[in-house]
Amino acid sequence: MNEATYGQIIRDGLWTNNPALVQILGLCPLLAVTSTLINGLGLGLATTLTLVLSNVAVSMIRHNIRPEVRIPVFVLIIASIVTAIELAMNAYFHELYKILGIFIPLIVTNCSIIARAEAFASKNPVGASFLDGLMMGLGFTAVLVCLGALRELVGQGTLLSHAHLMFGEAARSLAITVIPNYRGFLLAILPPGAFIGLGCLIAVKNVIDNSAKQKQQAARVPATAVAKSTA
Repeated sequence: MNEATYGQIIRDGLWTNNPALVQILGLCPLLAVTSTLINGLGLGLATTLTLVLSNVAVSMIRHNIRPEVRIPVFVLIIASIVTAIELAMNAYFHELYKILGIFIPLIVTNCSIIARAEAFASKNPVGASFLDGLMMGLGFTAVLVCLGALRELVGQGTLLSHAHLMFGEAARSLAITVIPNYRGFLLAILPPGAFIGLGCLIAVKNVIDNSAKQKQQAARVPATAVAKSTA
């Protein structure tokens, strides 16, 4: 793998092929737990760790798996990793674990994880697979955090509420009341608010992408004119 290829892996995971904004995968946890920034961050980090470890494991054994059983083997690897993460969260982040609930074990069914194992890790070396899992996970986490922050801000008027669930009691001071005496907006923290928020994020990404394409096309026109004039 050369540097350009690694650069493409990074761009794909964070932006070009983002699991949540482009592939539209993992919507169940994405929409269900992102009522606050901390909830989104917690599930995003768990998903990222699962992606990294499963990609590395699949890449390491890719030459020893028969094609007929590769999907069951991938699922077994992912389920084992998720179980270990679930037990660790229950031990060290118990309150956050109770809030995220069933959506931690449901990471096993996240289509983006099995898709990366099948489409990338099973065909590429360990280093590239590690980077792919990390970037896809961080891209997914970024969307979870942005959506959680948006819903928390609109729904409660706060940011980083319940930060102590992840960072300990000392993190209670991190909570920010952006809108004092805010009565809240219930729709934002209900499932319809999650759909609306995700739609807004996808729309923003499309606007940025279209703007970038227009700038590239505008830059090509003068270059083409100069090439014709010198021909």
